[in-house]
Parts: sequence; structure tokens; C-alpha cells
Amino acid sequence: MSTAAKVDATEEQARELVEESREAGWTKPSFAKELFLGRYRVDLIHPFPRPSAEDTATSNAYLARLRAYCETLDGSVIEEQSRIPEQYVQGLAQLGCFGLKIPREYGGQGLSQVGYNKALMLAGSVHPSLGALLSAHQSIGVPEPLKLAGTPEQKQRFLPRCAKGAISAFLLTEPDVGSDPARMASTATPTADGAAYELNGVKLWTTNGVVAELLVVMARVPKSDGHRGGISAFVVEAGSAGVTVERRNSFMGLRGLENGVTRMHNVRVPRENLIGREGDGLKIALTTLNAGRLAIPALCTAAAKWSLKIAREWSTARVQWGRPVGEHAAVAAKVSYIAATTYALEAVLDLSATMCDENRNDIRIEAALAKLWSSEMSCRIADELLQIRGGRGYETAESLRARGERAVGAEQLVRDLRINRIFEGSSEIMRLLIAREMADAHMAAAGALVDRHAEFKDKAKAAVGAGGFYAKWFPQLAVGPGTTPGAFTDFGPLAQHMRFVERMARKQARALVYGMARWQAKLEYRQMFLGRLVDIGAELFAMSAVCVRAQGDRGDGTLQREAAGELADIFCRQARIRVRELFDSLWDNTDDEDVRAAHNVFAGRYRWLEEGVLDQSEGTGPWIAEWQPGPSTEENLLRPWLRVGADQ
Repeated sequence: MSTAAKVDATEEQARELVEESREAGWTKPSFAKELFLGRYRVDLIHPFPRPSAEDTATSNAYLARLRAYCETLDGSVIEEQSRIPEQYVQGLAQLGCFGLKIPREYGGQGLSQVGYNKALMLAGSVHPSLGALLSAHQSIGVPEPLKLAGTPEQKQRFLPRCAKGAISAFLLTEPDVGSDPARMASTATPTADGAAYELNGVKLWTTNGVVAELLVVMARVPKSDGHRGGISAFVVEAGSAGVTVERRNSFMGLRGLENGVTRMHNVRVPRENLIGREGDGLKIALTTLNAGRLAIPALCTAAAKWSLKIAREWSTARVQWGRPVGEHAAVAAKVSYIAATTYALEAVLDLSATMCDENRNDIRIEAALAKLWSSEMSCRIADELLQIRGGRGYETAESLRARGERAVGAEQLVRDLRINRIFEGSSEIMRLLIAREMADAHMAAAGALVDRHAEFKDKAKAAVGAGGFYAKWFPQLAVGPGTTPGAFTDFGPLAQHMRFVERMARKQARALVYGMARWQAKLEYRQMFLGRLVDIGAELFAMSAVCVRAQGDRGDGTLQREAAGELADIFCRQARIRVRELFDSLWDNTDDEDVRAAHNVFAGRYRWLEEGVLDQSEGTGPWIAEWQPGPSTEENLLRPWLRVGADQ
């Protein structure tokens, strides 16, 4: 059985592909883009946007039914069996959970992004594998790409099936290709009659791939006469001849995740199943992720809410040294962090989701910031909860239950959340993607000046254009509302934090310009510098969301405005410390020394330091598997174990 050959791509080719695929224009305003330019456009997020009364009523009615069903499920069964029971999935399908965001005209629930997030939070609180199942199906699986770029015929063919429970998966990553799509080896070769494409290749880490009925597959179409070529997206029937699930992967967390390795050998896909145009696959994937990334902050926020509940109950019940542990300052600081950050997580999630629903703003940076910041902060929360619980935090829920204690899976939370810093773009890749968007205005004004391949005449021309841009823009970074004591007074006690954000937004914008002047074409290799600027922007975005949210919160019997203001204040005070530390480390760091030390490690200079231990991994195989022909589709015992709505 043949498979696609490896594809080599230079750094320049990889960069060009990503650049071609990103959204180049900004037809709508962006709060985060303006923030990175040092312009604090509070008017774009204030007052805090709220869903319409109709959307809220629709979502609440559905969420009530979903909650009632989720209360009958037992997440420990998923954890112990490393499977989501068939009846759980069927129950979710009957409730319409696989069509949460699919329009009603196609049989879906038609929920808003806000309502969808709340549904994921509920399902994910049973077990995060349920949240992953639903989000991988709808956020990046067949429904979202078709909603964005599908033809009316494609939507009519596939969306009703998805809404009824035909699980879908997204196939992009390959054994030798992670975040570098320029090296994608899977191919989609047009047939001689032009009626179809023939797919060949191997896809790795196909979430839902083991149980999917429909697949979104990214593959490279060869460029030829009559064919534009390039990475393209296809809807593929998982039961097609030549599609084989070769194994189900196991992970440290998300033990119910149906994630596997999928091989395609001469799989015939009708031309009508091409999504968009040839060569638009990566662009479709990136656009899909603008909203799709918000699923991860939803699950992170759910985990934070649970952590706060456990931290509160345990810290008041557990007594040490004559007092509840929560009254000891060292523990109280951790509980304060969990509470304040949980409020911030929800503020960031709701702000981003509502902005997505309103469709007034370009949220590509906001969604990426929300994913990056939420995945990082929720992992810290889980670690703090484990520490608060002590030995019981390290002990499994099953073991606690066997001893007659409350089964609190703090260690499971740490394991389950960890993948979110890797899912849908690792934190390191996210920082680079956000940095590119952050620098978009500078690239437009002075791109040739930081392009090491640009000719002198192009650099000279760019210098003239850049001179006009910076002569107008840079002086605006000197002063602003943040230096005026009377600014943002309508935010009451939180006004001081709004002024801080405004000042820091201008400061980070100046820092980027200094970095461009200092390193010029080498700036793209200063990944730690760019990453810190992105992290500063993420904190400022979160502070803004929190202040605007607290200002808009009103007492409704469960959330009092005074209490929201307290949480907002303590969060901003904690965030200000992190922001100052990030600014300090922009220029006072060991970045160059770290790179030299790493090169010395790679060269073996410190290999003596590795002596004195055993490496049990030796001899178990290569770092990256050379995938060999697997069993035929008929012989494969790992074909989907469940296909809701399909023949068994």
C-alpha cells in the first residue's frame, strides 16, 4: 500500500504559504489590533456586549434540557473505561448536541457562540472528553468550514447529517508535519475525467477520527493545466474504500478522546466535495479557527469554575494548626488567584463570544488571545488547586473513593487541561501568529525594511512610506488618557486600572518599534521578545474585559455589582504585577545565553550531565514513525465503534 512521499520545504516557502493563507485585509475594526498599536479603543467593547433577549431565551431553554441530561451522566465511567459509553453519545445526539451551532434550517439548534460555549461548559464538566468530542466535531469539523465556505448543495447534503449525530473530524496534522503545512505530504490528485480527486496520505492525531462518519481532509492538489493546485479542503466519507483507521492513540489526559491515525489509499472523492477552491484549504482552516478557538476558553473556564468550588469547600473544611487551611495566608493567596482569574476567564470568554456573534468587529486576534491566555491561566489554576489539596490532590479520584472520601479528581484536571496549550496551535505558535497580526500595520508601512531579502531600492521606497507613517503615529504614543487622573471616571474604582492599560498599551507599542529598530530583519527570530509582547497584550486584553464586564454587571440575586468589582480589582492588581515583570524581561533577560546554551546541548558539550541514569525509551523505535502499510479497511478492527445515525 503506497503512501505520500515526504515533502521538503524551505523556511521561505513555509513563510510564504502561511502569509498567502492569512487574512490580509481588515475590513472591520479590531479592539486587540488597536491595542497593540497603542490605541485604546474602549468604545469597541464598552458597554460590555450582551446577547439579545431572544438568543438568551433560546440558549437558556436548551441549556436547561442539556443540564438535566448531563446530571444523569457519570464522568468517572469515561475515565475508568477510557471510552465514552455509546449510550452517552446517543443521548447527546438525541438532544441535538452535534448541531449546536448548525442553523435550524439544516436541523441544528442554531445557538449563538455564547450559547454554544455554555453548552460545551456543561458537557465538559461531566468529563472534558465530551467537550472535546462536541467541539472537534463542530468547531473545526465539517459544520464550521461548510458554514463559512460551503456551497448551498454541500450544506444541504452534510449539515443535516451532522446535526443528527454523524460525527465529523478534522484531518490536518501528519506524522512528519505539525505546525508547518508547507511540508504537507498528503495529495489529492485529480482523476483523468475531472470528476473526482484521489487522496493518498497519512494523518495523525485525528480527534474524533476513530468514530467519525465524515472527515474534513487537507491535502495538496498538484498544480497542472486546469488546476490551480495547492492545499485544499475536502469532505470525505469515512466509510469510503481506502480509508483506514490504523490505531487509536492514548494520552495522559482526555482518556475518552477518540483520536487516531488515519490512512488514505487511493480514496476517490467526488469533485463536488471540494470546499471552496483548490488552494484555499489552509485559508479555510485558519478562518474556521477564528471562532473555533473559542471552544477551548469555554472548557478552560468550566474547569476554573469547578476548581473555585472545590478550593472554597476544601479550604473551609480542612483544618490545620487550629484553623481552616484557607485562613493561612499562603493558601488564601492561591484561592484569591483562582477566584479572580476565574472571573477574568469568563469575562474574556463572554466578550470574545459576543463580539463573534455581533460580527461587528474582526476578532481574529481576540480569539487567538483568548485561546492562548485561557489555556495558560487555567493550567496554573489547576496546579494551584492540586497544591491546595495536598496529597489528596495528587491522589486519583478512584483511590479517594475507594478510601471512602469524596472523589475529587484534581490530578485528572491537571492532566486534562494540559493539552489545551497544544491543541489548535501550541502556545508558542499562537504567540508567533498573534505577533504577525500585531505587526501587520508595521509590515504594511515598512515591510521591506525588515525583509532580509528586499533589494536596496525597495528598502529605500519603504523608508519613505514608513517615515510618513511613523511621523504621524509615533508621537501619539507619548501621552494619552492614561496619564490624566480624570480619565475613565465612569469606571469608578476600576478607573485606575483602565488608565494603567492605556499607558501600557502605548508602552508596548513603543517597545515593538524599538525592537524593529534594534534587530530589523532579525526581529522574526527574537521569538521570546515577541512572545512577551503578546503576553503583555493578552494581560491588557483580559484586564479590559474584566473592567468592562464588572462595570456592566448588575445585581440579579446571584451576582452583585459590588462583588464583581472586588474580583475585577484584585485580578487587575495581580495582572499589573505580571505585566510589569514582562516589561522588565523585554530587555533584561538571558535570551541570547539561552540560545547559545541550547546549541551547546545539541552539540553534545554537556552530554556528561546526562550520565548516571537509565533511558528506558531506548530501542523502542524512531522519534517519528515511518508508517508502514496497515490492514485493509475490511480487516481493520479499529473502524468506528459507533456511528450515530448510520448503519452499524
